[in-house]
Amino acid sequence: MPIVAQSTETTDWVSRFADEVIEESERRAPGKPVVVASGLSPSGPIHLGNLREVMTPHLVADEIRRRGHEVRHLISWDDYDRYRKVPNGVPGVDASWAEHIGRPLTAVPAPEGSAYPNWAEHFKAAMVGALAEMGVEFDGISQTAQYTSGVYREQVLHAMKHRGDIDAILDQYRTKKAPPKKQQSQKPLDEAELEAAEGSGAAAEDDGTGSAGYFPYKPYCGGCGKDLTTVTAYDDDTTELTYSCSECAYSETVRLSEFNRGKLVWKVDWPMRWAYEGVVFEPSGVDHSSPGSSFQVGGQIVGSIFGGKQPIGPMYAFVGISGMAKMSSSKGGVPTPGDALKIMEPQLLRWLYARRRPNQSFKIAFDQEIQRLYDEWDKLGGKVDDGSALPGDVAAYARAVGTAAGELARTPRPMAYRTLASVADITAGAEDQTLRILGELDPADPITSLDEVRPRLDKAEAWINTQVPADQRTVVRKDADAELLASLDDQGRASLRLLLDGLDTHWSLDGLTHLVYGVPKVQAGFSADATPKELPAEIKVAQRTFFALLYHLLVGRDTGPRLPTLLLAVGQERVRKLLGA
Repeated sequence: MPIVAQSTETTDWVSRFADEVIEESERRAPGKPVVVASGLSPSGPIHLGNLREVMTPHLVADEIRRRGHEVRHLISWDDYDRYRKVPNGVPGVDASWAEHIGRPLTAVPAPEGSAYPNWAEHFKAAMVGALAEMGVEFDGISQTAQYTSGVYREQVLHAMKHRGDIDAILDQYRTKKAPPKKQQSQKPLDEAELEAAEGSGAAAEDDGTGSAGYFPYKPYCGGCGKDLTTVTAYDDDTTELTYSCSECAYSETVRLSEFNRGKLVWKVDWPMRWAYEGVVFEPSGVDHSSPGSSFQVGGQIVGSIFGGKQPIGPMYAFVGISGMAKMSSSKGGVPTPGDALKIMEPQLLRWLYARRRPNQSFKIAFDQEIQRLYDEWDKLGGKVDDGSALPGDVAAYARAVGTAAGELARTPRPMAYRTLASVADITAGAEDQTLRILGELDPADPITSLDEVRPRLDKAEAWINTQVPADQRTVVRKDADAELLASLDDQGRASLRLLLDGLDTHWSLDGLTHLVYGVPKVQAGFSADATPKELPAEIKVAQRTFFALLYHLLVGRDTGPRLPTLLLAVGQERVRKLLGA
């Protein structure tokens, strides 16, 4: 049964799993490297939900390495799976790709314009690049290479010899058990499960059962290259296998002991790999907790058929995106790890997976929420530095900023993400203006090169350019709003005068923050240093009114970037012009 770690104040979930995995590995294979595993299907963009399939064992494997143990993190690329459907929203792909449905993913052309030789390699490459940026160390295994080179020949012949026993196990779950819901899947399911979820009547045939009986092996057709085949005869002694194809009517008889163009059906393939690789730890999606799921069935098949043991590991919950429905690769347009790394540093992305137990769902922000997440991350870094963070938070932070191999490259001066985003918004990427503004934020210790704030600056700029709608971008007015300035009453004009009089002496981020919040206080007869507890509630109303006036005069809207950052970005000379000085 899968194990479930419970976090405590003294032990984080990763350490709990590492303890159990080391103990289990010593029990199963003393003295040998610890083996943890992930499985990914490059059937389309590999999204951020799939990343949990990798990050959970990665974090555990990394903890085991930190303790001095040898460990292998396997990623099985299920690139010999059939091409099921044409995903939506993939550039360079149109309806003509439907002609390849049923072929192995490595036999399907890559999207038009791709530099990669086939569909699987195209989508694998993006994930491999993202994992490298995140510091994830792994051993990749291509299932196309494994099957077509005959690596699994002994296991295939063994499964065929014991097909009756496998059929008996599968029969316990047929027809009466509810199939897993398609929309819950974040781990590839075998075609039988997918077809059942879609209400197709082809489930039994795809699971290997035809008129000639049950066979756990599915050949790819020698005529059309598709898996729309049915095994019609098999001889255990000679290993002669006969199949026919419903797509092109091709049929042939081959010797399975020499034939490498096919694979075990998924519910048999997965446990076979557990036994073959000696996998001790592998997580699985919550869909695999249902009766008849691959994980449940595999737990019976791995021992009784292949003489192995089911891995321990948690069922992991879903990962969502702020403002979006739950991810589904088949619908297209789902964010990938590469997409996330364009707008956030790898440390932040690692932290989002490290700080939550696998059975806890969470969301990754592509909207304004990313600014709050960065604030929280920076605050945690401060607590870690001053020793006030809780042990579990310290552990999650350490796992985010580095691995057993060392720390990930970081931004030398990690300024607030929201500040960098505001500057990038206002300057539209002009580096000279960006450097001027950032250099004025802290006159006592000014930024002298943009390299000091990279790569965080680049991530914030990418977020502004790709995730913020055009109508929400900040455009500073070219000329003063003469009509609005002329309509101001005495109090409005006085508030602007107080601000303008203080610009010279407050021209820094902290200084301008004090100034813009202080003007309404001074106008109400209080000190600019008065705290919220010392002020009546009306002051907050007056501050909001004053801020709205400034936004209208500077950018022609009710809201915008934080005013101190906006003022620095506009520059003192232009601010004076726009405010009617």
